[in-house]
Amino acid sequence: MEKPAIIGGRPVRKNFLLPFKPAIGKEEMNAVLNVLRSGWITTGPRVHEFEEQAKAYLGSKQAIALSSCTAALHLALVVAGVGQGDEVITTPFTFISTVNVIVHQKATPVLVDIERDYYTIDPKKIERAITKKTKAIIAVHYAGQPAALAEIKKIAKKYKLFLIEDAAHAMGTEYQGEKIGKQSDAACFSFYAAKNLAMAEGGLLVFKNPALAKKARLYSLHGMSRDAWKRYSASGSWYYEVLVPGFKYNLTDIQAAMGLEQLKKLEGFFERKRAIAKLYNEAFGAIPELSIPKVRASSTHTYYLYPLLLNTKKLAINRDKFIDALKAENIGTSVHFIPVHLHPYYQKTFDFKKGDFPVTEWVFDRILSLPIHAAMTMNDANDVVRAVQKIIHYYKLNPTVSLRTERFSSNS
Repeated sequence: MEKPAIIGGRPVRKNFLLPFKPAIGKEEMNAVLNVLRSGWITTGPRVHEFEEQAKAYLGSKQAIALSSCTAALHLALVVAGVGQGDEVITTPFTFISTVNVIVHQKATPVLVDIERDYYTIDPKKIERAITKKTKAIIAVHYAGQPAALAEIKKIAKKYKLFLIEDAAHAMGTEYQGEKIGKQSDAACFSFYAAKNLAMAEGGLLVFKNPALAKKARLYSLHGMSRDAWKRYSASGSWYYEVLVPGFKYNLTDIQAAMGLEQLKKLEGFFERKRAIAKLYNEAFGAIPELSIPKVRASSTHTYYLYPLLLNTKKLAINRDKFIDALKAENIGTSVHFIPVHLHPYYQKTFDFKKGDFPVTEWVFDRILSLPIHAAMTMNDANDVVRAVQKIIHYYKLNPTVSLRTERFSSNS
């Protein structure tokens, strides 16, 4: 691959700034070592403790720790009774796992376009997509920003649909004064290595209904009546029964040990990321070639991502070339997400095509995710600002308008 050209001499940074990096300290390392020394490394007491702490943090009564958010989404559909012949409404602007799990249940994904301001499913377009076959809605929160849950809940209640939140980006996000996870029938969180709370891999499934939680827990480990800790600990029994044909979706104590330490630090992570977001907002907010993230009223933004939107009509460069230019400045970026309906499998299987979801496609062509993670320093964030400003100044179509390239303080 050809190395991107550097604008005007040396890059703004000597070393490459990763777009994502988990903030792992000695606390997590020691917690993992303690689990390894204990001799019990799979699902056991640390997983139970993590579930209890996560419930307390979210204000939820039912929570199941799992191997991934994908596992959580799948189990949510299983216990909702979604199966062959059913339809599930969600957004095309999401990671592919949101829709893959619908297909795994032999149901049909029905995609609904997004709101241009918030990049989440447009509630005004949901109702027209509902048919007699519709069984559930998966509302996807984006970048740490909640979807319009109040409107979506009304629709779900009106048509008696099971409402699932894909909260992979939204651990700690608040909506109308409550943590995400309490507004729906089920909510699914991710603890992948790049997430706000990182434990390499992991997920959490939260329910309102205790009977559904009990059923999901049974399905999460082969459908067995007892997990290994209950069978092999001093107070356990070797005997078990398989009650349903379940899955292998359990979390380990190694991951849970990391998660317990990360949970203690989570609000501090958000404080750092909001400081970086504030710096970005102040640096980019008055630049006509850029659009900064909007924050939905009555909600908080935890900035899992910082999505920056390019006004490509004012630039002599497209989004892909902009990313190449940032890479040349040693700034790593990513794009969230390639829309579901543009992937070959979904085009071939469900006859989706380019043009089906114009708002999603318009956003996708212009959006990129800047580095924003708790392992960053404010100097790192200033380097991002300088790199973006440098590229804008070079490629803007109205060169008579001056643009300062300066360093911003964390208090600016």
